[in-house]
Amino acid sequence: MSPMTGDGAKFVHHAEAVWDQREPYGPSGFRGVFNSSYAALCAAFAALGGMVFGYDQGVVSVILVMPQFLSRFTRVSETASGAGFWKGFLTAMIELGALIGALNQGWIADKISRKYSIVLAVIVFTLGSILQTAAVDYAMLIVGRLIGGLGIGMLSMVAPLYISEISPPEIRGALLVLEEFSIVAGICIAYWITYGTQYIDNEWAWRCPFLLQMIPSTVLGVGILFLPFSPRWLASKGRDDEALRNLGKLRQLPVTDHRVRQEWFDIRAEVAFHRQTSAIRHPHLQSKRMLNSIKLELVSWSDCFRRGCWRRTHIGIGIMFFQQFVGINALIYYSPTLFGTMGLSHSMQLVMSGVLNVTQLIGVSTSIWTIDRFGRRPLLLWGSIFMTVSHLIIAVFVGKYNKHWSDHRGPGWASVAFLLFYMLSFGASWGPVPWAMPSEIFPSSLRAKGVALSTSSNWFNNFIIGLITPPLVQNTGFGAYTFFAVFCLLSFVWTYFFVPETRGRTLEQMDHVFKDIDSQEEEARRHAIEAEIIASHHRDLAAGGKQQGLSVEP
Repeated sequence: MSPMTGDGAKFVHHAEAVWDQREPYGPSGFRGVFNSSYAALCAAFAALGGMVFGYDQGVVSVILVMPQFLSRFTRVSETASGAGFWKGFLTAMIELGALIGALNQGWIADKISRKYSIVLAVIVFTLGSILQTAAVDYAMLIVGRLIGGLGIGMLSMVAPLYISEISPPEIRGALLVLEEFSIVAGICIAYWITYGTQYIDNEWAWRCPFLLQMIPSTVLGVGILFLPFSPRWLASKGRDDEALRNLGKLRQLPVTDHRVRQEWFDIRAEVAFHRQTSAIRHPHLQSKRMLNSIKLELVSWSDCFRRGCWRRTHIGIGIMFFQQFVGINALIYYSPTLFGTMGLSHSMQLVMSGVLNVTQLIGVSTSIWTIDRFGRRPLLLWGSIFMTVSHLIIAVFVGKYNKHWSDHRGPGWASVAFLLFYMLSFGASWGPVPWAMPSEIFPSSLRAKGVALSTSSNWFNNFIIGLITPPLVQNTGFGAYTFFAVFCLLSFVWTYFFVPETRGRTLEQMDHVFKDIDSQEEEARRHAIEAEIIASHHRDLAAGGKQQGLSVEP
């Protein structure tokens, strides 16, 4: 017979029917955010990591053209020999550091918790910010950028991971969008701050923005200490009772509520199942010896590419690849040139570049509602279509009127309109969804490592795009936009055939979303684990003389 709660509610086994029978915590989408206000506040606070990341990206784009900055670091000024290389090297350091930071944060987040790994990331980032603010020569600035990049990479990996693990499934997408919203908000804030500080006559024009980026990071580093640990991380460490208390706190419900109990049992069952699977795959590495622990940590990375997880790794890495290759940086790169050839003043060019960022922020804002209302797949598919159309139309205008924009203001403004439409489309689809999906698709035992691989893919492809975009736009003109239009179309095809819908599913239901449990033996093992967890809890209640919680019918 099925296990029953004291109020007659049934505990649902982890089977295909789970999402049909599970009682929701509240409404989905934006309305549900207000129903789970504590989890939403925790997620919004953790998303400050995205603001730190975005702010740093936005600051550098403007600082690199400030005369006050170039007078100090003459190596990157336009008149210096090899200026292009040294400027590229400066921007590449942040991406190299972020790649290393994101990859290493996988085992750190598993070891010391998601919460404390955020604190560590903030410490590393703050050290890098201090070096950048105080930089007196190019070498000191490079070291500061590299260390700051380490911190940014760590934050960009662990913040979505923490948000996904504390969020109710009905609003997980909306809360994960806060990461991308914070990134774009950080870019906008940095842009308008540097737009103002450029009028300072001394070096504080660029030192001040570097200094100010330590404010949100410090607030995050101190404030995160007061937020709860991830219940799923606690369960992975065998701290089940603490996981239940934190889960009840995050759901703003008593720990006896059958929905909280259902989720708690699901979490524990998934942890036990994947731990058992690891023991079957690596039986000789299960002892507590340090050397075996290190070996198990290393081989567990390979498990991300084995049966039971490889589909998820493919999607995590692939979705970050396409986020960069749909051409967001190409349009941002060319926009000042486009605005300039239309006869806009230098000041108006800067204003219009700021408007682009605000347009992207508006697009991201819409996804807070749409991602849990319509799902991840529709946003990605429609986003790919709209971006393909935008690229192709801009390619036609650039190819036809590139040599004489001043005589064709109409097509010029049409290009600007489709540039804004592209930013809106990207912000509503391929901006937020790739940051949301990787942190929700991996099993508990490999979630940190899977998110680390996905985030590293973002930084690696960001680095590649940074290398190829300037020569593409400079040497091929409209060909660059045709190139990115092809990748937008490929992103549609890839999403259609490979990306499943995760809307409304709990993290523990992803095995069935990806059909990773495809044998009767595995299904039987999971059911046996669930039955033992329920029976064990029943014995604990009976031993304590309690009359509430779960009871199992004979």
